[in-house]
Amino acid sequence: MQQELINKKKKLAVLGLGYVGLPIALEFARNIQVIGFDINEDRLQKMKEGIDPSGELDTAAFNGCDIEFTSSIEKLKEANFFIVTVPTPIDEHNLPDLKPILGATKFIGQALKKGDYVVYESTVYPGCTEEDCIPILEELSGLKFKTDFKVGYSPERINPGDKEHTISKILKVVSGCDAESLEEIAKTYEIIVKAGVYKASSIKVAEAAKIIENTQRDVNIALMNELSIIFNKMGINTYDVLEAAGTKWNFIKFKPGLVGGHCIGVDPYYLTYKAQELGYHAQVINSGRYVNDSMGFYVSKQTVKKIIAAGKDVSKSKVLVMGATFKENVEDIRNSKVADVVKELSSYGVTVEVTDPKADSEELKQEYGFELVSKPGKDYDAVIIAVNHNEYKDLTESWFQNILSKDGLVVDIKGVYKGKIKELAYWSL
Repeated sequence: MQQELINKKKKLAVLGLGYVGLPIALEFARNIQVIGFDINEDRLQKMKEGIDPSGELDTAAFNGCDIEFTSSIEKLKEANFFIVTVPTPIDEHNLPDLKPILGATKFIGQALKKGDYVVYESTVYPGCTEEDCIPILEELSGLKFKTDFKVGYSPERINPGDKEHTISKILKVVSGCDAESLEEIAKTYEIIVKAGVYKASSIKVAEAAKIIENTQRDVNIALMNELSIIFNKMGINTYDVLEAAGTKWNFIKFKPGLVGGHCIGVDPYYLTYKAQELGYHAQVINSGRYVNDSMGFYVSKQTVKKIIAAGKDVSKSKVLVMGATFKENVEDIRNSKVADVVKELSSYGVTVEVTDPKADSEELKQEYGFELVSKPGKDYDAVIIAVNHNEYKDLTESWFQNILSKDGLVVDIKGVYKGKIKELAYWSL
């Protein structure tokens, strides 16, 4: 398969051209023929013009790439190696929403031929590839799994906004349904991954490895968040404590904060769902999720308490929230916990204004019901630095003094301005 792809006798298709799929598709397209498949025609048009709709890649990333962007099943049939990189979200009940991945599977089922390979990269619970996806492939194609086509799983490790840990530089975990497919899939990814591949012992192991990468981070951040709540009651600064504890050689350095996005705030629910299905309640993971999901409301309540303590009428107060994306230096607003901050403040009658140099105001309005202001106003009773974009890092105390009212408060969620705010009231997690 690898050599036929390199010689351009066969084609590779990537289904789902978002934050994960497009970079992978373009990386392969520098070496082989690629079909970039997506159902969003607006996004496809932008990509045809050399524009990344996600804002992660510049136009130069499209140069020298042998890729055709399409939504056509007929075009998809030209591929022999399929990679699925569609989102795997959760629903309003925090349960896995498999519609995107099953939808992509149905498209492939209509295009599948004897000798083809299908590799899933989307984050799923262990067993999803074999139990949920492969039966659909067999049914729609009329082909037999392992005999006529083969399947593998290779978890994505792309970190939005990270320009250092790119696809080619990250060790790639791969798996296959048998020894032959494991080798073929590994060789195919070696076309673009210079850091090498790690061959997992099974598809389920590879699925599980991916899901615990984010679950581990989630649980550790939850501990920091819970500690910040405790230390706040004690009247000590969490970052002072972490700085002191961090002097020990084996102390793991995590920080408190809002945990959103499409991965860390979502993936653990896939694992707990599967555990529940098997009759086990995942207490540590669920507890961590509860803590992290509540932090936006906690920040808002602490802000309101301090506004009241300053002798102000909360219902007449005004707060500026700086940052609306799920993390710093990205345009991605998916599952942003800043929305929880805005919602909770508004429930107290607070007038909330939001700025963000990266986010799209219309997207925020559609997703969360609030828009951005073009620039900060005056006389805010509190300013909440919710996301530490680079554009915010060099702001001075005088800048905050200029937009805050008398006895105004600086709420610094990530502790960016620790030690820099001397005269104003200051609080952080």
